[in-house]
This record gives sequence, C-alpha cells and structure tokens, in this order.
Amino acid sequence: MAVELCLLLLLLWGSTISEVQPLQKPTSGTLDFGFVPAKAYDTYAYHEPGPIGILFRLVHAFLYLVQPNSFPQDLIKKLAQQQFGSVQGDYQKAIYYEIGFIVAAALGLLFVLLLPLVGLCFCMCRCCDNCGGEMHQRQKKNADCRRGCFATFLFVTSLIISVGVLCAYAANQHLTSQVRGAKNLVHSNFKDLRIFLNDTPGQIDYLVSQYNTTKNKALSDLNNVGPLLGSRVQERFGKEVRPALDAALTMAGAIRETKEALENVSVSVEVLQEGTERLHANLTDVKIHLSNTLSDSACSAAQAASTCNMIRNSLHQLNINANFSGLPGVSTQLAKVNDVLKIDLSSLVQKGYAAFNDTPDLVLNQTRNILSDIKNLLESVGSNITSFTKKLPVQKVLADFSIYLTEGEAFVQDYFPVVEQYDFYRWLGCLILCCMVILILVFYYLGLVCGTCGYDKHASPTTRGCISNTGGNFLMAGVGFSFLFSWVLMTIVVITFVTGGNVEKLVCEPFEDRTLFKVLDTPYLLNRHWRNYLSGIVLKNPDINLTFEKVYSDCKENKGIYTTLHLENLFKINEFLNISMYTEDVSLKIEHINVNLSSVILLDEIGKQNLLNFSSSGINGINFAAYLTEINKSVTKVDLLSFANDLEARADQLPKGALENALKGHANSIRMIHNQQVVPLEQSMSTLNQSIRFLQRTSSELTIKVKNVISAVDAAQLLINNDASVVIIQETKKYMDMIIGYFEQYVEWVMESIAMDVAACKPIANVIDTAVDIFLCSYVIDSVNTFWFGLGGCSVFLIPAIICAVKLSKYYRRMDTEDVYDEVETIPMKNMENGNNGYHKEHLYGIRNPVMTSSVEQW
Repeated sequence: MAVELCLLLLLLWGSTISEVQPLQKPTSGTLDFGFVPAKAYDTYAYHEPGPIGILFRLVHAFLYLVQPNSFPQDLIKKLAQQQFGSVQGDYQKAIYYEIGFIVAAALGLLFVLLLPLVGLCFCMCRCCDNCGGEMHQRQKKNADCRRGCFATFLFVTSLIISVGVLCAYAANQHLTSQVRGAKNLVHSNFKDLRIFLNDTPGQIDYLVSQYNTTKNKALSDLNNVGPLLGSRVQERFGKEVRPALDAALTMAGAIRETKEALENVSVSVEVLQEGTERLHANLTDVKIHLSNTLSDSACSAAQAASTCNMIRNSLHQLNINANFSGLPGVSTQLAKVNDVLKIDLSSLVQKGYAAFNDTPDLVLNQTRNILSDIKNLLESVGSNITSFTKKLPVQKVLADFSIYLTEGEAFVQDYFPVVEQYDFYRWLGCLILCCMVILILVFYYLGLVCGTCGYDKHASPTTRGCISNTGGNFLMAGVGFSFLFSWVLMTIVVITFVTGGNVEKLVCEPFEDRTLFKVLDTPYLLNRHWRNYLSGIVLKNPDINLTFEKVYSDCKENKGIYTTLHLENLFKINEFLNISMYTEDVSLKIEHINVNLSSVILLDEIGKQNLLNFSSSGINGINFAAYLTEINKSVTKVDLLSFANDLEARADQLPKGALENALKGHANSIRMIHNQQVVPLEQSMSTLNQSIRFLQRTSSELTIKVKNVISAVDAAQLLINNDASVVIIQETKKYMDMIIGYFEQYVEWVMESIAMDVAACKPIANVIDTAVDIFLCSYVIDSVNTFWFGLGGCSVFLIPAIICAVKLSKYYRRMDTEDVYDEVETIPMKNMENGNNGYHKEHLYGIRNPVMTSSVEQW
C-alpha cells in the first residue's frame, strides 16, 4: 500500500488535466514532441514449466473431474462479509461445491484408517497360520498360470507405482529448483520498480521541457507574422484583386498588339496597292506579246489553228483579281492608339501588383508592438510552469519511496535464505516419502527378479532354492513395509490434496480468468461502508469507480498509473497545464491587431483614363468587311503557274519551230511574274488578314470590355478600402487559432503521454503476476498438486500390489509341507494321525522331505 501511495504522490509532478477539455487540433503546423523516454522492463511475468507441464495439465484435468463446479462467487462474497451461514442453504451450497474434495478426502481418510487395521489383522491372522501364514501350498492344476498372472499383475502395478513416484519426485525437484531460481525473479521485479521510480521524474521533466517546443514554434510564427498573416490576407483579397489586375495587364498588352496590328495593316495595304499596280502592268504586257505571237502566220496552219485559238481565248484570264486601291486607311486609329501608348499602362498595373504584394510588410510593420507583448507573455508562461514544478516535493517523495523499496529488498534478501532452508526441509521430507515408496518397490522388484530367476518348476514347494525363497521373502517384506508406510503416505496425500486442490480452484483458476478480481470489486465487500474499496483506500472516495480488475488490466497493458488509478480525482493541479488563462491573454492581444491597407492602390485614375481612351480610339469603326472582301480574293483571276504550264503543254502540241519556242518563252515569263510579284503579294495579304482579324476581335465590344476591366479594378479597390478590416479580423482569428493550436496540441500530447507513457505501471502487474500466477500457482501449487497426484497414485496401487505380492510369495517361498499323492490313487492321503486335514507334519516323523509320488512331478 505504501508503494501505491508513494506512486500517487509522485504523480503530483505530472499533471491533473481532467478539467481541460479535449481541444480541436490546429489545421496546420503540427508539432512533433518526440517520444517520452522510457526504459524496457526486465521481468517477463510468464512461466513455461517445460516437460513437467504435461503432468500439470493432467493434474488440472483430474481436479476438473473432482471439482467441475464454477467459482462460488456468492459464497466467497458472503464469507468475506461475514454473512456465511445466515441463510440455511449456504452450507448445502458449500458442501455441493466441495463434494468432490469431500468424497475424495473421505476415501483417503478411510484408506488411512482401514489399511493399518487391515495390516494388523493380517499380521495376527498369519501368526495363527491363516491368511497365507501356513507354510503349506496346496496342489492345484493351474498353479503355473496363477503364478504367472500374479507376477504380471504385480509387475504392472509396480511399474504404475514407479511412474507415480517419479511424478512425485519430479514435482518435488521442480518446486525446489523454482524456489531457488525465484531469487532472480524477485530481484528482477525490484529492479523494474527502481526503473519505474527513477524514470518517472525524467519523463515528467521531458513533458515540461516540450513546452519549449510549443513556445519556439509559436515565436517562430509570430516572427513570421508578415508572411503568415499577410499571406492569409493576400489570399483572401487575391481572389478579387489578381483577376482584376490581370485583366488590366491583359488590356495593356492588347493596346500594344493593336498598335502593331494597325501598323501592319497600314504597311500591308500600301504594299498591296503598289504591287497590284505593277502586276497589272506586267500582265498586260504579257497579253500584248502573246497576242502578237498568236498573230503569226504559223498559227494559220491547219495543225496550229485550233491550238492558237484556244490560247487566244484564254488571254483574258491574265488579269488581277483583288483591288486594294479602294480600301480605307487606318492612320487615324493608329494615331489615337499611339497617343494612348504614351502612358505606360503596364507600369501602372505593375505598381498595383507591387502595392498589393507589400501586404505582408504592412502587416509586419503595423503589428510590431503587439507581437512583442505576446512574446513576453509566452516567456512568462514558460517561467511559471518551470517555477511551479520546482516547488513540488518530488525529491523527498522519491527519497521516501526509495527507502521503502530498499527496505523491502533487504527484507527479501534477509529472509530468502530462511525460505530456502525451510524448502530444503520440505524437499527432504518429500524425498523421504518417495524413498518409502522406492523401498517398497525395491522389495517388490527384487522379489520378482529373485523369484522368477530362482524358480524351478521341477522342485517341490519344500525343496525350492534359496534364491526363490529369498524372492518370496522380499515380496513379504514389501507387503510389510506397504502396511507400515501406506497410511503415512495417504495422510500426506489427503492434506496436500485438500489444500492444493482448493487453492488451485479458489485462487489460481479465478485469478487466471480474473473472476477473483470481480469478487474483490463487489460493492461493500471488504468494507461495508465503502462501495469501492480500492478507490476508498487510494483516492479516499469510495464512490469513484476504481476496480481491481481495471487497474490490473491497465497495468498489464503498461498504461500510465495516472490514468490507471484515476488520480485526477485526488490531485487537482491545473496550474501546471491549465494554460487557458494564458491563451485568453494571447487571444486578446492578437485581436488588437489592426492592419490598414488604405495605401494599396491597384490602378490610379490615369490608368483608367488610358483604358477609356483606348476604347474610343476608333478601331471598332474600321470597315473590316471591305478588307475581308478583298483579302478573301486571289491576287489574279487565274493561277499563273497553272496557266504557264498549260501554255507550255499547248506549245508542245504545235509543230517544231519559232512559234513553239515563242510560246514557251511567254510561259517562262508568266512563271517569273508569279514568283517575283504574286508570291510577295500573297504574303502581304496573309499579314493583312491576320492583323485585320485581330483588330476585328479586339474591337468587338471593346467599350464593354474596358468598362468591365475598370469595374473589376474598382470593385477590388473598394473591397480593400471597405472590407479590409473584416477580412483582417477573420484572418487574424485564424492566425490566432493556429498559434493557440500549438498549445492545445501540447496539452493533448501531455494528456496522452500521462495516460499511456508516464509512469507506465507494468511493474506493478508484474509483481502481482509474479506473486500469484508464477510463485504461488505455477511454482508451488502446481508442484504440490503434482506431488500428491503421483504419491496418491502410488498409495492407491499399493493395495493391489499387496494382494498380488502375498499371493505370489506362496509360489516362491520354501514351504514346510506339501500335498502328497500315493502311486495308485490320485487323491491326497487322508490320515488324521499324520496331521490335520490329511497333511503330513514333517516334525512328527523326523523327515525333511516327504515321499513323492509320480504325480508330484507336476511341480
């Protein structure tokens, strides 16, 4: 009890945080507090009996047959409450539960009482030449069979007795060896208790030291308030600000691209106009030259007329198709766009980005004083926790408990030799009992060996040899010692059977299935005024639900003793970990954070006016249809390359000569015109097409687009100007929750560590297991039960051994007289003068051996 109370006092340095409600973990910044330092315990509270375990299980099965009834909880409770016998049926229930032990013990006592009496009567009877005491053996036809059967039965019985005495001897040796080895087990338990004692302060120091981890993380976040809180504010506003600024920046890019497109249109139109004029003149010259060539007399020939006519009819295709001379110019729009670009809108937007990105610095600059106060507050919390722990009388408690532990260990060391000495006496006594049985077995085995080896079937009962006669004497000696020792053996068996069997059924088995704890946890059992005895002793409050079973189970699982014993009901030291008062102060100071973002200007009025000027630049007034109409046309009415190829093919149809060569020359000229003039014009038309279509897309609802961009920027600016305080308060609350969340994590971690890791009470469960399950049940009771089981078997089988030995000795011992048959008759001679019942008396006639007839050869 002193140990438990000292452990309870030790946990004063831990914490009582039962009043601190479980707090929600922060959404970010999970802390790593590491593992509470703990050493491994040496004691392995489990015993493996080895090969002798088979005997233990056999004895358990036998005890179940003797006592199959369940644990009598009601009777034990009444007995503990001194109410046993108050109800008439209690004794009947007790007798019913113990009926197996009672019957077995009664049989054993009957054995103890009757066997010495039977032995005395047997001895007296043999002294009167009865009960086999007469040294005369009757002649029987089945004598050999009877002798063999008796010898076999005696040998088998002796083997069974040998097995029993070996079991008893093994149990005796096992108990002695385990008692001698128990010293190391006890030392291991004391060592674990010292580890339990010495490690607990270090574990608690570790819990206290981890406050620095919490504090350092909080200080780190406070030092980074700009990136943390400022980034949160930025993220909230960024959902509106960034799209608005991105749209403005996109519009600035559109202005530059519009200027480039207008310039491309202006240049392309000029190039196309000049190029189409030159192309038209060149194509006209080609047509004139072709017409002149086709006017040659060679075309009048019959073979060339049709070909020349076909060429002449296709000359009208050599002409331009697109006419760019009538397209309107874009110089006015280009001039206005150039005016708009005199103001760098991109630079203005970038200033807005920069102002918005400076939010973390604004937050940091405007919260320096408040953060300094919060840091000082956190430092004071750590100082308070450290100073509070120094006030606890931990060292005195540890010193007192160390004294109790040292005294207990010294007591065990002093008295353990006494235990070993008494165990030696017990071992010697049990060995003597085994030697009694062994002595009887020696006589039986010697009798069987001598009788069997010295027996001569041709010798008459009166002429048997010395060895055979010695064997019969050994058997009778074994019978005598059986009568002398059997009642002593059975007395020991009855006493150990009743004691060991009941301890096994009433202590060991209910301890193993924890039924015993349920009985101990019965309300008002050990103290009629206390509902829960353990809580009354430990916590001074019997109404708290603290049970032996729960304490034992928690300690078996190596949980912390603080949780196991519900110490929160005994020690209220919220000052150690109840940091709610400090978190409230932190919360109040953080709530005073007020960040002003009025200096953030996303886009000034010059930038907005610049956007409006761009929307009124007139690009939406360009006649895109006229441009697209001409652009969609081809440069010439016919593909000049195809026309040239076709012309050359027709020239090949003409007779060889000047006309053919002239036409091929004109085809090459047309190809040259295409390569040198048509291809560049097509490239210019492609450029014009891209620029016109870009301008058309840009001009589409340009005014609305500009207004939308300005509206988005104004809305984001309005949000910053008007809703900044609300957003900052919200994000500051989240920031505050994150900071406070570190302390909540610390509290939760301490709670879990105290519940599972600090002062893990596995050694206490090991002490209980060592005392009850291992030492009492496994070492002592199992060995004692196996001892009486083996010795009891020997005692029981001594009875058939006595009967067989007495019967068998008649066939081995030398007889004084024997049955005699004459040569004519096969019936024994009946002469009353020669002896009673027709037997000869050798001492009356002075002869040693009677005259044997031929029938005597049967012997």
